[in-house]
Amino acid sequence: MRRITAVVLAAVAAGAVLTGCSASGDRGHTSDARPGPVRGADAPEGTEWNGGGTDAQDQGLQRAPDAAQLSTFALDVDTASYGYAKRRLDQGSLPSPADVRHEEFVNSFRQDYPAPRGDGFSVTVDGARIGDEEGWSLMRVGLATRPADEGNRPPAVLTFVVDVSGSMGDPGRLDLVQKALRAAIGELRDDDSLAVVTFSDRARVALPATRLGAGGARRHALSVVDRLAPEDSTNLEAGLRTGYDVALESARRGATNRVVLLSDALANTGETDPDALLERIDRARSRHGIALFGVGVGSEYGDDLMERLVDKGDGHTSYVSTPAEARALFVDQLPVNIGLRARDAKAQVSFDPRTVERYRLIGFEDRAVADEDFRDDRVDGGEIGPGHTVTALYAVRLKAGARGHVATATVRWLDPHDRSPHEAAGAVEADRLAGRLWGSGTSPRLRVDAVAAYFADALRTYDTGEEQLPGAPGLAVLGDRAHALAATTEDPAVRDLAEAVDSAYALRAG
Repeated sequence: MRRITAVVLAAVAAGAVLTGCSASGDRGHTSDARPGPVRGADAPEGTEWNGGGTDAQDQGLQRAPDAAQLSTFALDVDTASYGYAKRRLDQGSLPSPADVRHEEFVNSFRQDYPAPRGDGFSVTVDGARIGDEEGWSLMRVGLATRPADEGNRPPAVLTFVVDVSGSMGDPGRLDLVQKALRAAIGELRDDDSLAVVTFSDRARVALPATRLGAGGARRHALSVVDRLAPEDSTNLEAGLRTGYDVALESARRGATNRVVLLSDALANTGETDPDALLERIDRARSRHGIALFGVGVGSEYGDDLMERLVDKGDGHTSYVSTPAEARALFVDQLPVNIGLRARDAKAQVSFDPRTVERYRLIGFEDRAVADEDFRDDRVDGGEIGPGHTVTALYAVRLKAGARGHVATATVRWLDPHDRSPHEAAGAVEADRLAGRLWGSGTSPRLRVDAVAAYFADALRTYDTGEEQLPGAPGLAVLGDRAHALAATTEDPAVRDLAEAVDSAYALRAG
């Protein structure tokens, strides 16, 4: 899902051959076997509470007792929301609630899901009881793909579209992009190709698509990057249009062809209407399979525009604010994650109405898919890369005395080569949700996910009147739990999370 730097181009990915292995353990049931059919097809309701009960205060869908309760969404591995929130907190201000997305906070952290034996997904479903909230549990659906084999990946044809507008002259913007590009040029293979398109008030091709193994190609590419300098206004339309033209001209059969946008996404010249920009991206994506990946920079960052562009481009976003984050993204992740594991991947969770009273998917509002479209392979899903994980959390209220089956999670994807469909599934029983969330017997990684989700919820609901998640502990308690987990996991990313929670608490208190 996923440190921030572990996500953006790690998700250049799409499906593979389904194998039939399964395992179960204390964290739930894990499987990558093909499931049976899923019943029902009601459209999801975003973040509203859903259920089959008859409580007059229930805001969710009312369903007949024998109807499956379904939740369907496209897989999403963006992490920019968390990275940008951390940057704002470091600078002494709270992020806007509109810029906070639960799933991007959760998927910014490393997971411990087992990898499948083949090229498909493993599916893990587990959870724990939420404090003293009667009947409520936090349920986790974890998906994982097999790590990459760098020696066997196809060549990459990457078109970097670089924002050189005036706003990129501020520290931590263009200078950070240059560091990232230098690192990428040093790590890509000789059979990979690289192009650089720059844009300010207009766009130009700074480096045509060039195979890095050609004589002097790396040296020349580095000199192009070194000469990048901030210019005028931000004509994002021109940059994307030229970038996709270059990508289409240089696309190679059998290669992974991608456009990578590096920008603060603050468009102010040319076409600035996102819908018009999206149309261009959608045509290139649907006809030629060229996905768009976004890397955000800058203390002022157009998060909403970047998110909409990349979602339409079947790609993912990340946000970097330090040289270490940029290097981790472009050196540790990009070279080994250019290949694809799953194309148009979607997840559907079927809740058993005999045991489940209400449920809520935490986040993924922008990735909702109609239940009846789960097996319609014409409907867009997400692209997932090798060695990648996706985590979805649900708040689930079980019926009094509930025993037995709670939910089955199914993931469906298309093979990236022949577009053949595959599925894998995992299930969870009521007794697997009975442990206490903050108890010592619960998986530390599940507790990290819970801290990330509650942290996002606290930022998103602050002064908005929006209902908080069940069992919300408050920032002071959340900070203590995050620091304890940082010591337990010895994970620097969890330590950073604890410090971010502390910063938010201090700003709220002040």
